[in-house]
Amino acid sequence: MMIRPTLYTLLFLFFLSSCNPQPAAIEYGTTSCHSCKMTIVDQQHAAQVMTKKGRTYSFDAIECMVRSLEQWKAEELQTLLVTDYTTPKQLIEAESAHYLISTAIPSPMGAHLSAFSNKENRDELASKPTDQKLTWGELKFSVN
Repeated sequence: MMIRPTLYTLLFLFFLSSCNPQPAAIEYGTTSCHSCKMTIVDQQHAAQVMTKKGRTYSFDAIECMVRSLEQWKAEELQTLLVTDYTTPKQLIEAESAHYLISTAIPSPMGAHLSAFSNKENRDELASKPTDQKLTWGELKFSVN
């Protein structure tokens, strides 16, 4: 009789956990970019879109993700993630990241766009007068 409550508890926890979409692991060297279909190899520039339906779409570069956002309605999106340049493979929320466009830091699609979890790290790498420091709101309008 003790098995039934345990089984019900486990089933409840399973269904509860399936309601919260989690980022899918990016298998570098294997996973393809949803936008350009290139294999994702750069561990400092990858990005992901998670929909409210639980689907995850991976991108080899932040600019690929930004260009692809028009295919979804805003209310369909759960989370937008970008890789923290200073911590390879570490995904962070796109809306709170600090962005840098700098020719000193190449990115997979050639936009020279990188994301940082904190402003200080970004500012430390922004060394040229032509470098652009952007917020998420500014970035969405600058990437074509």
